[in-house]
Amino acid sequence: MEVNQIIDNMKRLIIICEGQTEVEFCKDVLLNHFLKFDIIIQTPLIKKSGGGIVPWNTLKTQIQNHLSEGNNFVTTFIDYYGIPDKYNYPGWNHSTKIPDKNSRMSFLEQEMKKDIKHKLNNHFIPYIQLHEFEGLLFNNINVFDENFNDSELNTRDELVKIIETHSNPELINNGPTTAPSKRLQRIVLGYHKIVHGSILAEEIGLQKIRDKSPRFNNWIDNLEQI
Repeated sequence: MEVNQIIDNMKRLIIICEGQTEVEFCKDVLLNHFLKFDIIIQTPLIKKSGGGIVPWNTLKTQIQNHLSEGNNFVTTFIDYYGIPDKYNYPGWNHSTKIPDKNSRMSFLEQEMKKDIKHKLNNHFIPYIQLHEFEGLLFNNINVFDENFNDSELNTRDELVKIIETHSNPELINNGPTTAPSKRLQRIVLGYHKIVHGSILAEEIGLQKIRDKSPRFNNWIDNLEQI
């Protein structure tokens, strides 16, 4: 069977990525994984912004356009951190009254799915990363030690403490100075989101990321079953 025929027979999953960091992660870590499940992925950025979160109605249009293109499955790979109230994601006001962050994300994802046209939403698997993609990188100290010299780590002790006190790194919070990406920028001198994020994720490996990040793991489980 020719390569084009093999590709035509595979399920097509479109992962709409908030930024280039997520795109690189999908290409470097998720692409080969999903090929084992006969799923080929495409990783477009949010179109209107070329990367960066946009109002719900704008993202909704892109989601529905992708869902309308043949037999595609579509998911989102966006951060909860940084979504403004004014962007009017479905169920947003009610979600702020849900104290448990995991339950809050699940509620928002359900509301996003319900807001997509009924004839399309069966192939839509919404996902919001709690709180940021970079949270997944606080997995173990070894991967930092293997990729950075002591002179490149501003405060290694702080890094160790963060990892040891967050058995689930997804719960590292969304404050303006304590969000995962802000911590990495402070701890790793010259930290570059796209370059270092992809390197660290690939070094950690998908299975270790899944083992420590239950919401992320559940998302991958759901995608494997499309």
